[in-house]
Amino acid sequence: MIAPHIKETMHSKGASVIRKMFEEGIELKAKYGADKVFDFTLGNPDLDPPEAVVEAVRAVAQDTAHGRHGYMPNAGYPEARAAMARKTAQEQGVPVEARHVVMTAGAASALNCVFKAVVSPGDVVIVPAPFFAEYRHYVRNVSGSLVEVPSRDDFSLDVDAIARALRESGEKVAAVLVNSPNNPTGKVYDESDIIRLTDALKAHGERTGRYPYLVCDEPYRAITYDGKQVAPVFPHYGESVIVTSFAKNLSLPGERIGYVAINPASADADEFVGAVTFALRTLGFVNAPAFFQKVVARSWDAPVDYASYERRRNLLTAVLDRAGIQYARPEGAFYLFCKVPERWDGDDGAFCDHLKKFLILGAPGSGFGGRGWFRLAYCVSEQTIVDSEAAFVAAMRA
Repeated sequence: MIAPHIKETMHSKGASVIRKMFEEGIELKAKYGADKVFDFTLGNPDLDPPEAVVEAVRAVAQDTAHGRHGYMPNAGYPEARAAMARKTAQEQGVPVEARHVVMTAGAASALNCVFKAVVSPGDVVIVPAPFFAEYRHYVRNVSGSLVEVPSRDDFSLDVDAIARALRESGEKVAAVLVNSPNNPTGKVYDESDIIRLTDALKAHGERTGRYPYLVCDEPYRAITYDGKQVAPVFPHYGESVIVTSFAKNLSLPGERIGYVAINPASADADEFVGAVTFALRTLGFVNAPAFFQKVVARSWDAPVDYASYERRRNLLTAVLDRAGIQYARPEGAFYLFCKVPERWDGDDGAFCDHLKKFLILGAPGSGFGGRGWFRLAYCVSEQTIVDSEAAFVAAMRA
């Protein structure tokens, strides 16, 4: 018998809405032809991995050393952890050692291990909305509660609202989870708001005796536009954690390679690493994929040109402008969060169903905690974007 809560969740309307739309897109393409369907559902990066990654793959594949496929320390190969420590130090502006890094099977593995390590049953994780839909499941996996705090109208952090949520939940708050650039809005949080947030977390810790972890989910960190940069958190708050992967920046989503890095200034840094490593084992990941640990250790800093994403952002916004669809202009990642037209009274599911009649596939915003909006992923061909204009215009006129 399937566990009732799993059965209820897997059949719920909001469960994996992106994947459901993606699978429906496969059916529509088979029926009408791939060039007639405009599928903006899945954030699957379509840039090829940079040449440095390809060269690293060749080099690792040619390694015939004895034991190369054997067991390793659960936290990862020392050389991979050292490379990720250098990467984190470069991004955060503070020294980071290899012992403060745990290699994981992608960012999803990283988040599940962090929550397993720090969230007790009944604890709270606070997240600004909208947010990546799977967060709900990750927190429920450890019998925690996800408290969704609406962002400001421009999707920047509403620090005052987060501070209120902290006070209301008291010492049950285990973590605050932020994602910048944000999926689904593409918002990059300003450093001034990050500092205000860390000040609120410090005040909460002083008030309750429990300092929540600030967990920063950063797989899109490198993909930003218009001079925007993702703010560091380590200099501002000791109990801060980076979780990330190479799915988006190096276009390796299928390889499931990522890591967790804890701020060395954390009061429990070494114990935190031990707990995440234990969670990695007990959740069944055991260790990150061996082959790609070695690959990213050699190629994590490979240069990548993201100009084509920016070009496609500009193409799609121009299409939507001509169709009369409002949106939040993204500062990073490769998503457009679009406003459902007023005549649909905020029903994003119904509007996405309407778009399907014109062979346009997008993801309803309610699944991301953003009712009244819908998400378009523009990591698709430029031709798809250009060809979609007539369909968007027709959908808005119908």
